[in-house]
Amino acid sequence: MIKAMQLHISPSLRHVTVLPAKGVKEFIKVKVGSKRLSYRMVFYCLLFLTFLLRFVFVLTAIDTIDGERKCSTLGCLGKRIGPRILGKRLESTVPEVIYQVLEEPSEQIDTQTRPESPQTLEEFIAEMKNGRPDAKTFAVKLKAMVTQLEERTRTAKIQEYLYRHVASSSIPKQLHCLALKLAHEHSTNSNARLQLPSPALVPALVDNSYFHFVLASDNILAASVVASSLVQNFNRPEKIVLHIITDRKTYSPMHAWFSLHPLTPAIIEVKGLHHFDWFTKGKVPVMEAMEKDQKARSQFRGGSSAIVANKTEKPKIIAAKLQALSPKYNSLMNHIRIHLPELFPSLDKVVFLDDDIVVQTDLSPLWNIDMNGKVNGAVETCRGEDKYVMSKRFKSYLNFSHPLIAKHFDPSECAWAYGMNIFDLEAWRKTNISRTYYYWLQQNLMSDLSLWQLGTLPPGLIAFHGHVHPIGPFWHMLGLGYQDNTTIAEAKTAGVIHFNGRAKPWLDIAFPQLRPLWTKYVNFSDKLIKSCHIRAS
Repeated sequence: MIKAMQLHISPSLRHVTVLPAKGVKEFIKVKVGSKRLSYRMVFYCLLFLTFLLRFVFVLTAIDTIDGERKCSTLGCLGKRIGPRILGKRLESTVPEVIYQVLEEPSEQIDTQTRPESPQTLEEFIAEMKNGRPDAKTFAVKLKAMVTQLEERTRTAKIQEYLYRHVASSSIPKQLHCLALKLAHEHSTNSNARLQLPSPALVPALVDNSYFHFVLASDNILAASVVASSLVQNFNRPEKIVLHIITDRKTYSPMHAWFSLHPLTPAIIEVKGLHHFDWFTKGKVPVMEAMEKDQKARSQFRGGSSAIVANKTEKPKIIAAKLQALSPKYNSLMNHIRIHLPELFPSLDKVVFLDDDIVVQTDLSPLWNIDMNGKVNGAVETCRGEDKYVMSKRFKSYLNFSHPLIAKHFDPSECAWAYGMNIFDLEAWRKTNISRTYYYWLQQNLMSDLSLWQLGTLPPGLIAFHGHVHPIGPFWHMLGLGYQDNTTIAEAKTAGVIHFNGRAKPWLDIAFPQLRPLWTKYVNFSDKLIKSCHIRAS
């Protein structure tokens, strides 16, 4: 039974008394002694308290009348609100046996006696409705179905990573064809062997009044797109000097391409690494590190068949190991930028370009950026609207579970991007950046390649630590080779777009909606391009 309550207020408002219905005993008594208090406020507070107490009593009484099995609207509300007010947890309505089955290791479940698992959610629901099983059988079937789907998903994901690894690591036959035809042109066509640049323009190669760009690549078609997009969008192309560095095997085809396809009035230089005296004499630390890295990588990682056959590792780990086998990680072209001060001893400043970028604006304003004494002008990759691409910090690349990394670096420090970088070579020569780079390569080899993720950016983050000047994100948009969230309209707003990732624009796995941004700089009417069946799509 619910007991009513009475509220008595003295005429002077100096006493307020709350009594039970029978008035036998005083329940609450408040004496207001100070005239400074608001009598009206005291009155409203006590009136609210009175109604709150009555509400709780009503909920309790209704819940008791309803009994344990029934639950009225007010009763349910009391059950939900009451325990939260009192700081108690509600008891779960899920049978404990379901948790027990779900928490058991999968191999402990008897797969011999259990019938075949449902293949879809619809089949599972139909089977449960028809069989009306107990809670344990329900949990066993549910877990079996989910486990089976997880195994199939894992297998499919690994196969996807394997196929993408093969597609991204192989040289497309069209590019191979182009290299062979250009090598033939170099040996049989005198126009393909013209000196680059012409003797009259050689002094410009060391003239700091020009805008000097450096491109290191063994991909002829990719290099041609970078060069064409740079020159076509430059306000003063006659002031461009583009230094193209390649390896020995690609030198003749690369030279033949730019000899047969001059980008006048820009000045193009093509050199092989074997043309640099300092590179052919004595020991080159980065080459020694690469040789050791290749041996350690083959022992530590294993082949693609062994990697894919692993049944315990997560798909992302397998993907990382497959990526380790990519030829680009063993390519000297990927490491050559650390030697820029030695490669160009007469130059004060250069802009380094990767071969998977497209220039969409005039890059001459980069020379007006005040570097404040820093060596590397780069776009930071921890700030931006695209959280998937522009959310990279040191912890995204370096292994902070390793004490050597945790001791020297801050995991929350903002990372930056390779691909379009301003390098102040004059300031660089006053630092120990190159020695730091070699030192950490050695440390990584001694740690079984466990200090960072693959690639040249992680050791670059370390070597240039404290020597980076952030530049605006307009100058470098990333991610066009590993995610397709970027639209063409968004990409057109950037000065330089970067197809970093596996889906390079010259591969069949490129994102079709983004590929036209790259193919617009390929002359598909060129006889060599046509003869090798290189097409826009």
